[in-house]
Amino acid sequence: MEDYVLQLHNISKSFPGVKALDEVSFAVKRGSVHALVGENGAGKSTLMKILYGNYKADQGEIEIDGRPAVIDHPLKAQELGLSIIFQELNLIESLSIAENIYLGRMKQFKRHGMISWPRVYEEAREALKKVGSGLEVSMKVERLSVAEKQMVEIAKALTFNAKVILMDEPSATLTEKEQEILYRVIADLKAEGVTVVYISHRMEEIFRICDTVTIIRDGKIVDTDEIAHLNNETIIKKMVGREMKNIYPKIHHNPGPEVLKVEQISRKGIARDVSFSVHAGEILGIAGLVGAGRTEVCRMIFGADYRDSGKIYMDQNEISVNSPKDAIRNGIAYLTEDRKKDGVILSFSVAMNITMTNLRKSSGRFLLNRKKEDQNISELIDQFHIKTPSPRQKVMNLSGGNQQKIIVSKWLNTDAKVFIFDEPTRGIDVGSKFEIYQIMNQIIEQGKSILLISSDLPEILALSNRVIVMREGQISGELRNDQITSENVLRLAI
Repeated sequence: MEDYVLQLHNISKSFPGVKALDEVSFAVKRGSVHALVGENGAGKSTLMKILYGNYKADQGEIEIDGRPAVIDHPLKAQELGLSIIFQELNLIESLSIAENIYLGRMKQFKRHGMISWPRVYEEAREALKKVGSGLEVSMKVERLSVAEKQMVEIAKALTFNAKVILMDEPSATLTEKEQEILYRVIADLKAEGVTVVYISHRMEEIFRICDTVTIIRDGKIVDTDEIAHLNNETIIKKMVGREMKNIYPKIHHNPGPEVLKVEQISRKGIARDVSFSVHAGEILGIAGLVGAGRTEVCRMIFGADYRDSGKIYMDQNEISVNSPKDAIRNGIAYLTEDRKKDGVILSFSVAMNITMTNLRKSSGRFLLNRKKEDQNISELIDQFHIKTPSPRQKVMNLSGGNQQKIIVSKWLNTDAKVFIFDEPTRGIDVGSKFEIYQIMNQIIEQGKSILLISSDLPEILALSNRVIVMREGQISGELRNDQITSENVLRLAI
């Protein structure tokens, strides 16, 4: 008889206009790594939130260790031995790393009515050590990179001593080295009999670390099988409901004249004398290790961060960019790497998020014209296959992939000539990635330009016309045509 630590029976959940989960049933073996895969919007994150008590299922039953479990609050989930790492980071920026790790659990460190901070820091350091991090635990979270925050989230989850850890895209922001540490941590947990439910869009890591795979599509379970019985193509086909022969659709387009040129962009401790140009109808890839300065340079170009020196030219004319408003006025758009923090306003509707970059397009003489706005928004929703019951739906209720499409739509609603795509496919499924790549091709076909920052090396190699590689805040080389190989990129990055 199989030993199942977690069983779900006919779990269903609906939101206004959307049935997120439809009688979902599957079982997870004790001490295994069980993958949950599907497109964005398939219902994976909703299921995780039900398991952790953030949402209440409309119907269905959950069993833990063979006994029915009512999980109506995260604290109840923790009592039952469940811990979670959410896809969207849930740390409090103004608190320290140590405070975030033990938030709500400081009682265990009290002596004579006072919190023993040396003990808190000591335990937090031990937790970070397990995930290979040497961060100073008294440091405020707001000072950390996205990857460092993810490692703190993983360390925090491990401190609950859970029997089941739910991991929603834990490796999406991590460097290769950090991913290896995560895989080692998962192997150690498995050896200790801890079960991991693992959500990921990275096929290579699913085949590397998982024992079993459950595939979910449109809120329904399509299949559950052992990893040994499946292959990459089979999983993708079952996820998206169709075959995908070429996941990197690249058009062949001859670049035109120079559109954007930057000269000697510098900021002390961040970047030094960065110079490059991008042409009309071209994708310029920007590669490098995390911390190489790629995002920081592009934020300076967009005016989101200050620069000590350097010049920016559009169509061979020097422009003044001291704020994002200046950049937008000069035809530069920036799709941020952190969509939750900088890309969308989660409490606003789909329509409001898309319209905000170009209010004139949806306005009458003095006021916003709802009819005009609805027509404009509906066209973009249809064009980019955004899954939403209504343009008035709040963005927080949509999947990560659909949020990403909204960010793209927002910028395509402007008159931008140069689009900076910063990690555009991080944390989204293969079907949504394909759609983002097709949108990029549409931009190029229109004679516009793209600066592509990506930690996904195959993505950079497949889509870029040219690649510049950054290392320690400087450009270490430029690659063209047959020079664009993983070996050359890594040699210049390292």
